Amino acid sequence: MSNVVIVTGASGALGRAVVARLKADGVVVAAVDAAPVVEIDADLVLAGVDLADATAVGGAIEAVVSALGAVNGLANVAGGFVWEPVVGGEAETWDRMFRTNLLTAALASRAALPHLLKQGGAIVNVGAVGAVDPAAGMAPYAASKAGVMALTRSLAAELRGRGVRVNAVLPTILDTPTNRRDMPDVDPAEWIRPTDAADVIAFLLSDASVAVNGSGITLAAS
Repeated sequence: MSNVVIVTGASGALGRAVVARLKADGVVVAAVDAAPVVEIDADLVLAGVDLADATAVGGAIEAVVSALGAVNGLANVAGGFVWEPVVGGEAETWDRMFRTNLLTAALASRAALPHLLKQGGAIVNVGAVGAVDPAAGMAPYAASKAGVMALTRSLAAELRGRGVRVNAVLPTILDTPTNRRDMPDVDPAEWIRPTDAADVIAFLLSDASVAVNGSGITLAAS
């Protein structure tokens, strides 16, 4: 398992599950989030960080290295969802989805890489199954998550042989309070528990997954 892991979007349901799982494995965790206040059991908490701003992200990564001494892993959990059809939709929605889901992952990865390359490590991004076969109203979200998978595969190829692996998890629907509120008529029994998704993310960050690189792992209920 990586010694020091940064988790972006740490205040969300999945982010909290990832932090908790990593801490249980004895990992030193830096929790980074755009929320102004984040109360979470991490070794370092950086709140109010605009993860779509290169300067802010770079400053956060350097703060982690200054406080914790290294960066060995990065879990890009930050993201969001908007249901909106293309016809009659807003251009701002596309910008928001790309900034929230794709740009955050790209900027955090780029800022962390100089440190990851020093001693090896792993990056795990959060994509979505919906990006592969999107339903109506999911175009902005699905396009941004498809970009996450493209980023994952391209960066894995770019870094091959340099000691840094890049993979992604592709959940169906996560069982979160927000999704239960927004989809009250849907049975959550087939949704993915954040703790189960966190298990896979922790595996991909660990040395046990040394042979996995450039992959998108689908997360679906059994």
